[in-house]
Amino acid sequence: MSAPRDTFGRPIVVVTGMGVVTSLGAGKTDNWAKLTAGESGIRTITRFPTDGLKTTMAGSIDFVPVDPFSSTDLSERLADLATEEAVAQAGIGSKGDFPGPLFLAVAPVEVEWPQRQALGRAIGSSTPIDYDQMLRVSGGGRFTDYHRRFLFGSVADHLAETFGTKGSPISLSTACASGATAIQLGVEAIRRGEADAALCVATDGSVNPEALIRFSLLSALSTQNDPPQGAAKPFAKNRDGFVMAEGAGALVLESLEAATARGARILGVLAGCGELADSFHRTRSSPDGKPIIGCVRNALADAGLDADQIDYINAHGTGTPENDKMEYLGISTVFGERASQVPVSSNKSMVGHTLSAAGAVEAVFSLLTLEHQRIPPTINYDVPDPAIPFDVVPNTARDARVTTVMSNSFGFGGQNASLIITGEPA
Repeated sequence: MSAPRDTFGRPIVVVTGMGVVTSLGAGKTDNWAKLTAGESGIRTITRFPTDGLKTTMAGSIDFVPVDPFSSTDLSERLADLATEEAVAQAGIGSKGDFPGPLFLAVAPVEVEWPQRQALGRAIGSSTPIDYDQMLRVSGGGRFTDYHRRFLFGSVADHLAETFGTKGSPISLSTACASGATAIQLGVEAIRRGEADAALCVATDGSVNPEALIRFSLLSALSTQNDPPQGAAKPFAKNRDGFVMAEGAGALVLESLEAATARGARILGVLAGCGELADSFHRTRSSPDGKPIIGCVRNALADAGLDADQIDYINAHGTGTPENDKMEYLGISTVFGERASQVPVSSNKSMVGHTLSAAGAVEAVFSLLTLEHQRIPPTINYDVPDPAIPFDVVPNTARDARVTTVMSNSFGFGGQNASLIITGEPA
């Protein structure tokens, strides 16, 4: 009997395990219950002082203790939780012996301000600090832990050791498309026959003062702080920016042949992956929408599907004035008249924008939509934007027949990725 293949003759890639942590809670059960109830995890920031800041709320995860705090430590802890849930559900391998490679989406890593201040105090000079002084004080092993902690690959190394993945762990950062890109790399590895299984994880614990200020300086963040739960308004006319958030998502991918051989439960199929990038601007979208249009078309082509076969769009839906408009331009160009008929929702209205983790977090929510045949709402959608005539699922979850989902992730720098997820193999 020949191995199961898709219409292009490639191994069919399925999902056998998934895990998630967001501002709504830890685990699929808690997240799904709150998501479909229209609850928000966005709250006033208490982790650090926000005096003088225009934005004072975020989807921060404060129920996972990290002491002393660093965004990298929190990202690692969130990845641990999501991965543990995914691997346990898949029932694959044995503890610490995952039979495939790791692909990890993680935020850019840099030494954070508390550590920089510690280095400054160690220099002990009243004169401006220069590079030679930094080299001098960093020698001798005193700050070796900082070096290990703030290497870009440190989280991936930890996960690889903890879960026993095979080969060199891959760390990647493609802005807000990172989570979807990690999944795409896993899909492609299985399709090429390099592995029968892959662990795809995305994590981000970046709610810290520096990141908040940077996004604020870009005028990208919502400033509607009161109440914080009402700040994220994807596709609404009165939207004014996204809400930073933290989270992690993890998927265990396998070839259908391998999953079937070991009797694994199939949670869904990664039928198509599309990407397209441009160099138009570091933060702005190309005004002609070509990168988004091409990305969506590439995903459909990779899945061997037409736009009329998509039952639901899990939108990128950040809530920034420009991004929402450009997402509509892209979808309407590809879908034509159906663009106003396909149900659309944005999970970011409730969990916030989990940045590097968003693509994986929303892939998990897309799979849960397929499982439960229930579309999560877009909350705070009280003033529709007539310039974006999507069929937005407003404020209350909608029961619907869903067999095929498109999940979009469009990032800064023109980094765009789109996933096509189905309930069963074609």
